[in-house]
Amino acid sequence: MSRNALQICLKCHGIIVDFSSRIECDNELCGRFCHRKCTELNEEQFRVLAMVPNLRWKCDSCLGKLKTGEKMSQWLEKSLREHEKRLEILEEGLEKRSKLDDPAQTPPLCPFLPNTIGRKAVTITVVFVLFTFLLGIILATTTNIFGKTLNQTDLDVIDDGSFVFLKVADWGGRPAKRNLDKQNLPVNRVIISHTAAEGCESREVCTSRLKVIQNFHMDSWSWDHIGYNFLVGGDGRIYEGRGWDYVGAHTKGYNKGAIGISFIGTFTLRKPNERQLKACQMLIEEGVRLKKVTPNYQLYGHRQLSATESPGEELYKIIQKWPHWSHKI
Repeated sequence: MSRNALQICLKCHGIIVDFSSRIECDNELCGRFCHRKCTELNEEQFRVLAMVPNLRWKCDSCLGKLKTGEKMSQWLEKSLREHEKRLEILEEGLEKRSKLDDPAQTPPLCPFLPNTIGRKAVTITVVFVLFTFLLGIILATTTNIFGKTLNQTDLDVIDDGSFVFLKVADWGGRPAKRNLDKQNLPVNRVIISHTAAEGCESREVCTSRLKVIQNFHMDSWSWDHIGYNFLVGGDGRIYEGRGWDYVGAHTKGYNKGAIGISFIGTFTLRKPNERQLKACQMLIEEGVRLKKVTPNYQLYGHRQLSATESPGEELYKIIQKWPHWSHKI
């Protein structure tokens, strides 16, 4: 089951049905939800959270309430005061800079030359030094990137339409804690979801995202392995999770007899790229070819079978046009 499958309020422990009435913890590895009315915050404080940069709601556990006894409303007021203090310091710095830039108060840059000539000379010198410094950075960066391109070509995206499949060991994943339940093959359902996290466009970044997801599933939720059977990267690669032969933990009540495929990223407002979509379609075709999936399989979006927004609206629109899409459960 994905992190969005069942949303329980941390305060009242009720199921969150109306998504507009919820608020999510800003801690990426937490992601738990709460009814807005259960947070003890008023509308003015919610407006502050929405307006002030780098100020977001955190749940009691991530805020450290159990250690400090500090309420969210108190933390919010303290953070707002700190934010206002930073603005005051910034304004003082701008005032001091404005005074320094005042020609009437600035001493001549060079006592042996007129003030305007001295300013021009120093300005030209500073610009030349900065240009030389930036040129050095550009050359060093270009050389580094070029070296990586020569030595690590396997990090490039897959744009030639080939099917590239990486097993768990290939992307640096952890093995299962214990023997997983065997899947009764071939399965008749394919369930599409998204990871509801940041996407990726290279093998290096995709493997990094996968390790975070796997650690969260195995350490925070105490699962035996990463929940999905397969994941699809924005680099066009397929990353193995539990694979074809084992029951996944992606959709409560529908894990048996189904393969769970999750797109790495969040696709509520943006579409997956073409290589990611093509890779998923090739994976399903491969499952049919290997007789792991029935030829007349049914394709579902995760949101059809569970109380979740996964897959995001843009991805959900696309898979509804794919072969074997089913409205019936």
